[in-house]
Amino acid sequence: MNREVIIACDFQNKETTFEFLEKLKDEKPYLKIGMELYYREGAGLVRELKAKGFKIFLDLKLHDIPNTVYKAMKNIASLGVDITNVHAGGGIEMMRMAKKGLDEGAVGNKPLLIAVTQLTSTSAEVLKNELLIEKSLEQTVKIYAENAKKAGLDGVVCSPLEAPIIKALGLISVTPGIRLAGDSANDQKRISTPALAKELGSNFIVVGRSITAAENPLEAYRKCVAEFC
Repeated sequence: MNREVIIACDFQNKETTFEFLEKLKDEKPYLKIGMELYYREGAGLVRELKAKGFKIFLDLKLHDIPNTVYKAMKNIASLGVDITNVHAGGGIEMMRMAKKGLDEGAVGNKPLLIAVTQLTSTSAEVLKNELLIEKSLEQTVKIYAENAKKAGLDGVVCSPLEAPIIKALGLISVTPGIRLAGDSANDQKRISTPALAKELGSNFIVVGRSITAAENPLEAYRKCVAEFC
């Protein structure tokens, strides 16, 4: 599988999204549409972007009872997205039902289904003191990834630092928390450069503010591609 850079389009509305994409008009990047934008613009934006030829990672992190997730995934599959996700914390049965929904609702190619292990904003202290998980971050990510594999998923979302664990399991790793050298970490705790993510074995990197807030987004995007792909 080829490595790819995914741009996190964490914009407030459709207008600002297309203003940004105009700055990349010479490229056709892979785009992540998350909660902020999707809950404002809905499925119509996804369909419009797909019609324009963009690949889409729909990042809604479903986490509910298995039957609800199954029905939601059937609807998501009809949008023709390329990647979508659930929270691994929902358990194996929930993930299996998510996969079933995608398979039944897919039009054409089936989307890749991945599971969020632990957010890149989660620290070891939060894991232990707030989530009451005594295992280390690395152990927790591995166990959640093993559950995703048992459920038939394609891969997981994890920090680039855990990508070697995921590669050893034969799963795809989609890794946020990417910053170009010298950029601020902001609210991320477990971060990496594109070059390090490549070295660690990530399949996809998700890059947000290092591109979207850059003075020259096209240059920043091409730099990420040059380092990672």
